[in-house]
Amino acid sequence: MEYVLTTEALTKRYKHFSALNGLSLHVPKGAIYGLVGQNGAGKTTLIRLICGLQKPTEGRYTLYGADSGGKEIMKVRRRMGAVVETPSIYLDLTAEENLKEQYQILGRRDYEGIGPLLELVGLGDTGKKKARDFSLGMRQRLGIAVAMAGEPDFLVLDEPVNGLDPRGIIEIRELILKLNRERGITVLISSHILDELSKLATHYGFVDRGRMVREIAAEEIGEGESLEDYYMDLIGGGQHD
Repeated sequence: MEYVLTTEALTKRYKHFSALNGLSLHVPKGAIYGLVGQNGAGKTTLIRLICGLQKPTEGRYTLYGADSGGKEIMKVRRRMGAVVETPSIYLDLTAEENLKEQYQILGRRDYEGIGPLLELVGLGDTGKKKARDFSLGMRQRLGIAVAMAGEPDFLVLDEPVNGLDPRGIIEIRELILKLNRERGITVLISSHILDELSKLATHYGFVDRGRMVREIAAEEIGEGESLEDYYMDLIGGGQHD
């Protein structure tokens, strides 16, 4: 099986606290990989490491076969788009202006792709409306559009439906499925809304206390068993986020 992302014994310590404790993960190419874990399990730390926002204390990861400690990692990271914690958007700019800013950051001078990209995320008719006047769902979709500006084939989303109303959740779900099925984009999603995640994911990684407890394909969860029940049985009870 071909993997877009693998991690090997990935560890991240902050003074007297370990956010990751030797975590190993495997994201298959073409998958929608759901990262499941309680608050403080290490999900966001993992995402920040693979996005290059922080460095691991120990261990390594590979992205499209490039080692995290090698020279090629910066090059292949251009194939990845991410929305970490909150969308990276300018509230005083329109959706189109936000994308133009991102295009400039990426060194892209041809703006022809902006219109189709806005249509793709359902923001083609927002015109001169500023992002500060967008709904939370619209802002999240704009954040995904910004992450897509470099035409990545690997998308990382940290809690993409957090705080959204039911309509916003459905819109994000449909967008993720469209990107995966029509464009072949591999997606890594961290989410605490397990019922929603179960409608998307083809694979899961269950994280607890900074360690990978188990990785499975979605079909390995028994018929009639919910993702939440599977997760709670796996970690032996307790609250989840």
